[in-house]
Amino acid sequence: MDTQAPSLQQPWWHFGYVWLVLSGPAVVVVAGFVTLYLAVSGADPVVDQNYYQKGIEINRTLAETPESLAPAVQARNHAATGVKPPAAPATP
Repeated sequence: MDTQAPSLQQPWWHFGYVWLVLSGPAVVVVAGFVTLYLAVSGADPVVDQNYYQKGIEINRTLAETPESLAPAVQARNHAATGVKPPAAPATP
């Protein structure tokens, strides 16, 4: 038996739990539109239009100065083999 009379029932929007349940999807929809706007509003400045030529220039610069890559090569070789490289002689 229902203890409340039908005339005393409140509409659905008067209950806080309804707003709690509806607010999650509403926030996700708004965030989706914000993300869409940010994605469409501008070009990606990270990728250079002339990326291939820039890569060739970087490789040419690295080929000219191989001593700058020595620590990276030693670390790669040490990680691959697990063998310590010989210690450099101490300079006086």
